[in-house]
This record gives sequence, structure tokens and C-alpha cells, in this order.
Amino acid sequence: MSTENQFDRKQHWEHIYKTKPLHEVSWYQPTPEASLRLIINASKSKSDRIIDVGGGDSFLVDHLLDEGYTNLTVLDISKAAIERAKERLGSKSDQINWIVSDITQFSSDAQYDIWHDRAAFHFLTEPYDVNRYQRTLHQHLSKNGHFIVGTFSENGPKKCSGINISQYSIEALKNMFGGTLELEDSCILDHETPFNTIQNFSFATFKKRE
Repeated sequence: MSTENQFDRKQHWEHIYKTKPLHEVSWYQPTPEASLRLIINASKSKSDRIIDVGGGDSFLVDHLLDEGYTNLTVLDISKAAIERAKERLGSKSDQINWIVSDITQFSSDAQYDIWHDRAAFHFLTEPYDVNRYQRTLHQHLSKNGHFIVGTFSENGPKKCSGINISQYSIEALKNMFGGTLELEDSCILDHETPFNTIQNFSFATFKKRE
């Protein structure tokens, strides 16, 4: 993928987060119940290293703090999204490790016990980006770590925020990630947007094979 395309993707999300209020984006969730349930089910300790990929200014991190989790990272391509989340959290934001990065370009020595991604992966529609995501995931997921992913299902929207997405059934997610990850849990859920529309999601929890 060219540098220009990478720059365009970042610019797109910076524009979204600079121009749309929190309550006017389709992914808005005051309480991300599915993500919380899956993370709590997968975690072994409140000190588990958890990363929320594409977390933006989601309320997930607020709820994880309230649940007592102490080792949290939020990664997003948009600096504006992360600044909004920091402002909302106030002094609590100091408890979070914030990373501004395109996930396909992310590299770190860190490994995570739980990698959570709600509605970020499905924006990667090019094979190059999908492959980079897979490699990055496997590089940064700890031994016996869990990967929790939520994408639009085959019955969900084909576009979001004006750009195309890739739809995934549970079986498609299993085919995508099942080589070195074992499917442990899955569900199909409806998300009601602030505009009173329904988006159908596929959620899956995978565990890294030993």
C-alpha cells in the first residue's frame, strides 16, 4: 500500500473525530456490553495486559478502569480521537497507555494478554493490510493470549463512515484467524446506532495456540 493511501486513511479518521460529536457516530455505545463480557470472560487477572485496537474515544476503557483493570492500552490511528478520550477521562487518563498509530504500521516490544478490536479490522479491505494486521496480531499476542474481534456480519452494513468495509461471518473469522488461533466463543449481535438503525455484528474470541 502506498504512503499516500496510508496518509489518506489517517486523514479520513482525523476529519471524522474533529467534526462529529461523540453521540453522532454510528459506533457510539455508552456501555459496550458485549466487549466487556468477552474481555472479562477471557481475562485471568485484573493486571492482564489489554489493548483496545481502534479504540478511539470509546467508553470501553472507562468501564475497564471501573472493573479494576490496571494495564490498559488504547491504540487508534486518530490523534483527535485519543485526545477526546483523554479529555473525557481527565486525571484517569494517566492510567492508560495511549498509542497513535495505524495498526498495520504498529510495532512494539510489548505483548498483550488480550487484544480487543471492535469495528477496526473490518475497515481493512486490501489483502496487504489484512496480512499486516495478522502478522502484527501474532507478533504482539502473548502465549495463551486472547484475541477478541467484532466485525460487521454478512447481514450488516457494507459501508461505514462513507468507506467500504469487509463483512465477516463467524465461519469467515475462523477461516481468517484459525490457523494459529483457536476459536473459543462467538456470537451474533445487533447494535442499535444513535440514528435508530441496526447494525449486525459477528463477535469471536480466539485463544493463541501453544
